[in-house]
Amino acid sequence: MPPSPRPSQSAWDHVSRDLLAKLLAELSYEGVLTPEPEGEPHDGATPYRLPVTDQVTYRFRARRGAYGHWRVDPRSISPHGDALRFLADAHDTVLDLTGDTTGHLVRELTATLAADVRLHTTALSAPALADLGYADLEGHQTGHPWLVANKGRFGFSAADADRWAPEARVPQRLPWLAVHRDLARYRGVPGLATPDLLYRDELAPGTRAAFARTVLDQGRDPADYLWLPVHPWQWDETIAPLFAPQLADGTIMPLPTDNDLRLPQQSIRTFLNTSRPDARTVKLPLSILNTLVWRGLPTERTLAAPAVTAWVHSLRDTDEFLRDETRVILLGETASVTVEHPLYDRLPGVPYQYKELLGCIWREPLMPQLAPGERARTLAALLHTGADGRAVTTELVHRSGLPPAVWLRRLFAALLPPLLRFLYRYGTVFSPHGENAIVVFDDHDVPARLAVKDFVDDVNISAWPLPEHDDMPADVRSVLLTEPPAFLTQFIHTGLFVGVFRYLAPLCADQLGVPEAEFWGLVRAEILRHHERFPEGKERYEVFDLLTPRIARLCLNRNRLHLDGYRDRPKRPHAAVHGTVSNPLHAP
Repeated sequence: MPPSPRPSQSAWDHVSRDLLAKLLAELSYEGVLTPEPEGEPHDGATPYRLPVTDQVTYRFRARRGAYGHWRVDPRSISPHGDALRFLADAHDTVLDLTGDTTGHLVRELTATLAADVRLHTTALSAPALADLGYADLEGHQTGHPWLVANKGRFGFSAADADRWAPEARVPQRLPWLAVHRDLARYRGVPGLATPDLLYRDELAPGTRAAFARTVLDQGRDPADYLWLPVHPWQWDETIAPLFAPQLADGTIMPLPTDNDLRLPQQSIRTFLNTSRPDARTVKLPLSILNTLVWRGLPTERTLAAPAVTAWVHSLRDTDEFLRDETRVILLGETASVTVEHPLYDRLPGVPYQYKELLGCIWREPLMPQLAPGERARTLAALLHTGADGRAVTTELVHRSGLPPAVWLRRLFAALLPPLLRFLYRYGTVFSPHGENAIVVFDDHDVPARLAVKDFVDDVNISAWPLPEHDDMPADVRSVLLTEPPAFLTQFIHTGLFVGVFRYLAPLCADQLGVPEAEFWGLVRAEILRHHERFPEGKERYEVFDLLTPRIARLCLNRNRLHLDGYRDRPKRPHAAVHGTVSNPLHAP
C-alpha cells in the first residue's frame, strides 16, 4: 500500500496548535497545570500565564465553564503553538514527567497529530457530515474530546494506520480462524444457544462449507472447532507468533475470509459490516495501547457478554417505561467465542495484555432496529465541527426547524429518561460517553430516542443492595463491577455530562445562542421531571444523588502522566480521582 500523502506544513501547524490548546485546557482542568490569571477578562476570555522554565512562560486566553472546564483559544498561545515543543519545554518542570513517560508520550502525541492532519486535510462541511450514514460518519470523527493523546495506537505502523484506522475509511475483509473446543468456548443468548445458530445467521452456506472443508482437509472433525474472525494485524503481530505451538499441532487453523467488507469504528477494534448492514457488528481484540488501555478482550468478560446482555434486555423488556415509552435500543452483545492462551492465562502477575489475545464478540446491528425515517449518529458526532466551522449540532438544529432550546430539550428528553430509570430503579449504569451513546433522530433530525452499546465493559451495578438484583444470574453478578451509590452516579456525570456536555454547552452558546446556564438548566429540568413523574422513587433519588453540590473530579490524562505511565500491569488501569468540582446541576 502506498504511503499517506506528505502532510503540508500549514496543516501540521494548524492541528499542532489545536492540540496544544487542548493539552493546556485538559491538563488545567485536571489540576496538572495551574495557569495564573494575568489581567482582566475581555469578551468573556481571561488572559493567563504559565511559567514552565526560568526562560519560558506561555501565555494564552481562556474561557471557563461548568465543572471547571477550560476553553483555550488556540490563536492566543505564545510563544508558539507547538504541542511537541511545549512538551520539550515542560516535561521535567511543570509536568513533572519521568524520562520514560516523556519518551512514550512524544510518540503518542506525534501519532495523534499525524492522524489529526489526515482528518484536517479531508474534512467535510457540516451539511456534508450531516448527510453521511452512521458507518461513514465514524471515519470523520476526531476521537476522545478529553484525552489529549487520543490516537496514539502503540503498535501500529504508518502503513497499519493507513489500513486500519477509522480515519482511513477503508472497508476490509477479515480472515477467520478455526479453534479447537479444547481452547475455545462459545456463549450465546437464549436465541443463539449454539454456535450453529450464530453461524447460520452470519455466514453464507458456501462459506460455512468452505470453512468445514478446510478443517476436513487437515484430517480433523469440523464439529470439534469453533470459528471466529480475527483482525489481520492481530494475526500477524500476536496470534501467529504467540500461538505458534497451537498452529503447529492443528488446534488453531487459518480459514479464508467470509468476503464481507467491514469498516472500523472509532473504537478501532469494532467493525461494522458494510456489505450486509443487517449483520452483526464484531468486536475483536487488538493488542495496541490506545488511550488508557491495551485494546484486547478480557477472557471472563468475553465469556459473560451474552449473559450480561440477556439480563440487561430482561430489565428493559419487563419495564413498560423503558420498553414502550422511551423505546430505548440496547445493542446487545449476543454471542462470543473466547480463546485462552494455554500458558499466559495460567501465569499470575503477567501483564493483562497477554490475557486478552484472541476472541470475538458479536453485537446486534443498529440499522434493523430503526423505524422508517429514523437515522442514528453517535453522541460524539454532535461535538464535531466541519471544515466550514459549523458544528454538526448546529446543522441538525437548523434542519429540524425548531428553536435551539427546544431542540436541546428534545435531546435531553431522548437521552436521560432511560439512563435515569436504569440508575434509580435498577442500580445499573452504562458508560454513556460519546461513542457508547447513540442518538436516534426522526425524519426531521429531531432527537427521538437513545441507543446504547458496550455492556460487558461498561455496565456497573450498585454495591448498595437492591431487591431488583435478587434475581440477577450468578454469572452476571460475578463479572459486573460494583460501585457505591455516590460513585455509581459518576458514570452519568463523567461519561455524559463531563465527557460530552462539558463541550456541547459552550458550543451551543457560541453557535446557537443558548447560554451555558440555560443549557445546564435544561439538563437539570429533565432530571427533576423524571423525579416528579415517579415520586415513589424519592429514596433512590437521594441515594443516587445527581444534584449534589460537588462531585469527584475524575482524571483521564493524569492517569497516563503520573499514575500508570506506560508500565505493564497485571490489571487494567482506571481513571484517577483528584479533588472535586462544582456540580452545575445542583441549583437552578
